[in-house]
Amino acid sequence: MPLDRSSLDHAVDSLSDVLRDLAVQIHENPELRFEEHKAAAWIADTVERHSGVRVERGTGGLATALNAEIGAGAGPTIAVLAEYDALPEIGHACGHNLIAAGAVGAFLALVRHAEDLAGTVRFIGTPAEEGGGGKIELLEANVFDGVDAAMMYHPFDRDILAHRSLACLWLDMKFVGKPSHAAVAPWDGQSALTACMDTFRLVDSQRVHFRDGVRVHGFITDGGQAVNIIPEHAACQFSVRAREQDELERVRAIVERCARGAALACGVEVEIIPRRGYRDLRSNLAMARRFGTALEELGRTARLSDARAGNGSTDMGDISHAIPSIHPCLAICDQGETMCHERRFAEFAKSKRGIDTMLVAAKAMARTIADLLEDDSLLAEVKREFAESNNVGPVT
Repeated sequence: MPLDRSSLDHAVDSLSDVLRDLAVQIHENPELRFEEHKAAAWIADTVERHSGVRVERGTGGLATALNAEIGAGAGPTIAVLAEYDALPEIGHACGHNLIAAGAVGAFLALVRHAEDLAGTVRFIGTPAEEGGGGKIELLEANVFDGVDAAMMYHPFDRDILAHRSLACLWLDMKFVGKPSHAAVAPWDGQSALTACMDTFRLVDSQRVHFRDGVRVHGFITDGGQAVNIIPEHAACQFSVRAREQDELERVRAIVERCARGAALACGVEVEIIPRRGYRDLRSNLAMARRFGTALEELGRTARLSDARAGNGSTDMGDISHAIPSIHPCLAICDQGETMCHERRFAEFAKSKRGIDTMLVAAKAMARTIADLLEDDSLLAEVKREFAESNNVGPVT
């Protein structure tokens, strides 16, 4: 018998205090990527306490990753994902505390109807979205094997069902020159800092050649040793983003060329250390639209997309290339009022509006998961779209 969707809503409502307390607790104790030990423990304890389901901790070899499962074992498997890492200094300015609580809420709502599920539901706690790529490591550790579709939601300043994200990577650059006394004999030195700063200027000169959607931004991590020493060492880090992987690699080559050119001009050495980033997000529109239907049934209407909204990057992009996925955005503030990675956004991530949105997201995800488990034609359309977008054969 199909699940009564209103019963899922009531289950989330009955857990609202628990979910709010979890979101606030994580918010007030921000932890950086791969260090989310408190958050992971609180999430696992909450799931176990209110479901009786054992939560695997340290999933896929990551100390702060989690995995729990309910269902009959037969039928499709749908995963709901949680994030819970914070940003340096500005804490949960990306709202991952709400993402975690929303995923817990959706999972616990479905737990109450585990015997009626026409398949399996998995809760996967994914650490280190902020630059660590925890989902990628879990993917490579086969944690997502057997999952037919995956979903999560993200706080934002507007409701969007299929907001794109950019492919990205990071480049660490270390410059080594020759020190000298900056006043007595500056001519004897070769400034690593000058080469580092010239790299930024050269990158800026190349922006006219970047395609639409490209973002290149960086900061100096080591600017020298003292004011009266020609800097022997300097370092910086760049993030390179683009809509497509081919453009990402083209722009990466330009940025690296700028660094080498600056080093050559200044007579110093440069070491460029690439760090793997994320793939672009491919939202599954069939699944996104069904999530949108669930939102409408809950009294909230979302745009399919919004070209005016800026694009970031997420390791959910890598999941979306491996499994049909959605990553809808739901507003916790007025449009344009603030944005992710701003201090004001962190305030909204613990506000009543943020909590209320998290509860709506939990209900909409629970409803969408139930739809995917019960509606064979929906899941078939989801898989067909995924196969076509990835140029692979039929997915069964």
